[in-house]
Amino acid sequence: MREILTAEKRIQNITSVIIASKDIDLDIFDLTAPEKDFIKTSLSKKASSITINKYSHWLFFQFAEEKSSGYAINEAYRNSAFKLHKMLSREKITELQVIDVAEDKLHTKAFIEGLCLSDYQFIKYFSNKAERNFEITKITLISSRISQTEADEINTLTYAVCSARDLINEPASFLTSTQLSKDFERMAQEAGFEAEVFDKAKIESLQMGGILAVNKGSVEPPTFTVMTWKPANAVNKKPYVLVGKGVVYDSGGLSLKPTPDSMDYMKCDMAGAAAVASTMYALAKNNVPVYVIALTPSTDNRLDAHSYSPGDVITMYGGTTVEVLNTDAEGRLILADALEFAKQFEPELTITIATLTGAAHRAIGELGMAGMGNADSVTFEMLEKAGWEVYERIARLPFWDEYAEMIKSDIADLKNIGGDVAGAITAGKFLEHFTSGPFIHLDIAGPSFSKKGRSYHGKGGSGVGVRLLYNFLKNQSSK
Repeated sequence: MREILTAEKRIQNITSVIIASKDIDLDIFDLTAPEKDFIKTSLSKKASSITINKYSHWLFFQFAEEKSSGYAINEAYRNSAFKLHKMLSREKITELQVIDVAEDKLHTKAFIEGLCLSDYQFIKYFSNKAERNFEITKITLISSRISQTEADEINTLTYAVCSARDLINEPASFLTSTQLSKDFERMAQEAGFEAEVFDKAKIESLQMGGILAVNKGSVEPPTFTVMTWKPANAVNKKPYVLVGKGVVYDSGGLSLKPTPDSMDYMKCDMAGAAAVASTMYALAKNNVPVYVIALTPSTDNRLDAHSYSPGDVITMYGGTTVEVLNTDAEGRLILADALEFAKQFEPELTITIATLTGAAHRAIGELGMAGMGNADSVTFEMLEKAGWEVYERIARLPFWDEYAEMIKSDIADLKNIGGDVAGAITAGKFLEHFTSGPFIHLDIAGPSFSKKGRSYHGKGGSGVGVRLLYNFLKNQSSK
């Protein structure tokens, strides 16, 4: 992990990023008269980024964009950091200082966050990875307003996001359900939370019919991981429960997916599980005083002579029967077992996060996630606010009772798909059946993985959901 160290005095002759307001006193910097004139002229033209080449080092001045306001200002700083990172990589600049003279310290914190997230690479499988490797090793933060604790928090949280990205980007040839659970155990040991892994025998003894049905076509056994962060000073007695979908590879089963732009990147179908485990890592490492349990059911969904098939009826953990009409609607089946299991904890709130439906992806795209649920409006608004603060935005969908009628089966309690319309919502309604108490479902099918890359979110796995859930739970701990 890189170092982010706070300091009081600026270091001379080192590449520096100055996060500033447009009424900045340029005399406090070692600038020549022509350089000052250049900066003033650039500001008069509404420039938000100004570069000064001092030859021995660089100076980068970053200002708020004129068109940005509210939460968008901080997002503009994150995106500015991404643009700057390209130049740092090109020039092989691995150490720099960030000088905080901005109007709001949140601007500086957002910039550093964007810089750390832009620094991510997944080069494990390149033969020339040593040549490709570039990373910022040290950031010195000069600020009278941002503490070392706050700097450490940014470093830990962005590391957690990048850990989620690593898991998502791993091919299924390596990241089996067993390996995923091992990684969660490693993360738990590093950060200080508890992790218990149920093997196939335990899952069978619990009669978790959803997980077992999806796993029937696989040569790899399923796992179910229970992660717990319960610090002595937790502000809540009842836990927040996070449930993340852990399908390490999804062929669609007998309802086979097409390969182009679908099955070819289905290694990312465990992005929800990666998000909740990485959230637990950040919460524990930063010692956030909130009681949280994370559940990650995991398997792959493949074809075999033993695969479950459309028309089957399966019995879930807890006894609900489900008519399977599409084996590619498998995520909700394994999540349902986990949600039923979660009832024993009497959660304060249950949140599912999953790459669940193409319907959500088509509706929202990569720019946000679909959200729905039965939690009260205050709770939902707090989650939405947390999303705006980190710019992982939630588009709330209706969750009317009538949608539940669409998943009633003629031969069982439920069917696992609702029909041609409202697919994201009927999937959420399916999950709601297995809950008790307040429930919110987040469908991250769109923003979880990008083939083209999107700013500091990068190409491949984005780690979406980690900063959102962390921010929300941290805010709950300080209510």
